[in-house]
Amino acid sequence: MNKRSVTTIIAFGTLMVGLVMFITYEMYQSNSNSEPEVDYVIGVSQPNLQEPWQILMNEELREEASKHPNLRVIYTDAAQSTQQQIDDINTLKGYDIDLLIVSVEDSIEMTPVISNVYNEIPVIVLGRGVEGYNYTLYIGTDHYLIGEMAAEATKKLLGDQGGKVVEVQGLTSAVQAEERSRGFREKINQTKNIKIVNTVVANWQRDKAEDKLKALLKNSHEKPDLIYAHNDAMALGVYRALQSLDFGQIKIIGSDGVDKPNGGLQLVKQKKIDTTFITPTGGKQAIQYAIRILAEDTEIPKKIILRNHEVSSQNVDDFYLKKNVLNNHSKNDEKVTLGFAQVGSESAWRTANTDSIIKAAERENVNLLIKNANNNQAKQIEIIRGFIQQGVDVIGFSPMVEHGWEEVLQEAKDAGIPVILSDREIKVKDDSLWTSFIGSDFVEEGRRAAQWVVDQMKSSKDSVNIIELEGTKNSAPATDRKQGFKEVLKNHHNLQIIDSLSGDFTLGKGKEMMEKALQQFGNDIDIVYAHNDDMAIGAIEAIENYGLRPGSDIKIISIDATNKAFKALSTGKLNFTVECNPLLGPQIMQAAKELKKGKEIPMKIITSEETFTQEEAKKEMKKRNY
Repeated sequence: MNKRSVTTIIAFGTLMVGLVMFITYEMYQSNSNSEPEVDYVIGVSQPNLQEPWQILMNEELREEASKHPNLRVIYTDAAQSTQQQIDDINTLKGYDIDLLIVSVEDSIEMTPVISNVYNEIPVIVLGRGVEGYNYTLYIGTDHYLIGEMAAEATKKLLGDQGGKVVEVQGLTSAVQAEERSRGFREKINQTKNIKIVNTVVANWQRDKAEDKLKALLKNSHEKPDLIYAHNDAMALGVYRALQSLDFGQIKIIGSDGVDKPNGGLQLVKQKKIDTTFITPTGGKQAIQYAIRILAEDTEIPKKIILRNHEVSSQNVDDFYLKKNVLNNHSKNDEKVTLGFAQVGSESAWRTANTDSIIKAAERENVNLLIKNANNNQAKQIEIIRGFIQQGVDVIGFSPMVEHGWEEVLQEAKDAGIPVILSDREIKVKDDSLWTSFIGSDFVEEGRRAAQWVVDQMKSSKDSVNIIELEGTKNSAPATDRKQGFKEVLKNHHNLQIIDSLSGDFTLGKGKEMMEKALQQFGNDIDIVYAHNDDMAIGAIEAIENYGLRPGSDIKIISIDATNKAFKALSTGKLNFTVECNPLLGPQIMQAAKELKKGKEIPMKIITSEETFTQEEAKKEMKKRNY
C-alpha cells in the first residue's frame, strides 16, 4: 500500500469518525430538546386494577398526567393484597418520589403506613379514606351520604309495602364500608316496614359476593325483596347468584356508576341492577392538586368531597346521551355576579372572613354584592330574596342556624341560581337546594379539642370537671363542635362536662356565662372548652376577676386560632386552640366563577387547619394576620 493510499484511508476514517460524532451530537440534542425536563416525580399506589371503578380512576390519572410533560408518574397495582400495597409504597419511596397518591381498600392497615409517608412527603388519599387526618388532601365522596341515598332508593323501589333487605358489604376494615353501612342502616331503621334480615361481607369482590349470596339464599327460608351491594362489582355478583338460583323479582342496588363493561351504568341500562350511584374517582383532580401542592400553593383544602348522582332506569339514558348536568357546561367568560348574605360581625373571626371575601372578589374580578344580616335569620332570608329578585348569578351565605331555609332556597332553585354555603352547613330534606359547602369540619375541630384534654389528663384518675361555652344554639359550628368533643370523651368517664352554657360566639356573652359558672361551681372547675376564641377571652376575664389564674388554675381550650388566641397562648392564659380558617374568599370566588361556566363543583370543600399549643403559638404569632 503506497503512501497516498494510506493518507486517503486516514482522511476517510477521520471524516467518518467526525460524521458519527456529529450525528450522535445531533441525536443527543434532538432528544434533549424533545424530552422536557422532569420537575416532579409522583408515585401512585392502587389497591387493585380489577374493579371498573379503580380502572377508571387509573385512566383519569394517566389522562390528566399526560397534559403535564414535566411530571413523571410511577404507577403500582397491589392486586388486592394489603401487604403488597405496603411493599409498593416502600418501593415508591425508594424512587425518591416527591408526592404519593394512594387509594386504599384496608383503611385500618394502611392508616399508619400513610401517616409515616406523610411525615416525609405530601400525600393525597384518593377515593377511599383512611382514619384520622395524617395526610395532605383527601379527594373522594361522602360514603355515609351514599348509604343514606341507597336507603332512600330502597324505599322508592319497595314502595309502601316495604320488604326484607340483604346488605352486601365491602371490606369490614375499610372506612368507606363502615360509613356506607351506617348511613344505610340508620336511614332504614327509621322506616317501620323495611327490615335488614341478613348481611354478607364480600370484600368488594364480584365472585365472593356471588358465592356467599348463593350459600346464604340456599340455606335461608326467607327470600329478600331487595339486595344492597356496596359497589357495582358485588352487585353484579348478586345478579349472577340470583340468576343461577332462578330467583326473579328481587331488586338490586349497587354503587360506583362507571360506564364500562360490567360497570354500574351499563348494568342499569341492561336491567341487571335497578339503581347505582355515580361515584367520581377524583383522578383528574388528584393530579391537578398534586401540581399545586408541589408548587407550594398555600390554599390547599384538607378534603374535596365530590358529588354523587343517582342513576336508575328513569334517567340512565340522560347520562348516555350526555344531557345530564355533568356534561353540560359552557365556556362562559362573562363577569360573575355573586350575592353574599353575611351572617353578622360577632367576632374577630367573622371580621377576617368578611375581609377575605371582599378582597378575593376584587382580586378575581367578581362583581360582589355583600350585605350583613346582623345575626338575624329573618334579615338574612330577606337579603337572599333580594338577590333572587336582582337575578344574581350565584348566591352565597353563612347561615345563622341550621334550620328554616327550605322556602327561600327553593325560590333560588326555581330561579336557576346555585347556592354556596360558606362556613356553616344547614339541614334540609332536599340537599339539591344547595350546590356546595366551603368551610371547616366542625366535628373534627371538637374531636381535636377533646383529644388535647384526654392527652393532658391521661394520668389523672380523679374526676375532671369541664365547662362548655357553646356558640349560637342550633348553628352548625355549635352543634358539631359539641358532637365531636363528646364523641372523644365518651370513653373517658372521669372527664365530665358539668355544664354547657350558650355564649353566642361573643366575648361579652362568653364572659357572662363564665361568671355564672364560677358562681355555681367555683374552684371545682378544671377546664373550660369554648367553641370560639372570643368566648375564651371572655372566660379569661371572668376567671381573673374571680381571683383565679386562667391557664393554670383553670385550663382553657378554644377554637378559631385568631390573633387574640395567640396572644393569650403566649402569655399562658390560654392552653390550646384549634384552627378554624376564616380565609374562604378565594375558594368561594373560584367556585362562583366555575358555576357561572356551568361546571359541576365539589359538594364540599373542607379547609386545611392546624392546632396550636403555647409553645407553638410563639413561633406562629408573627405570621397570623387575623
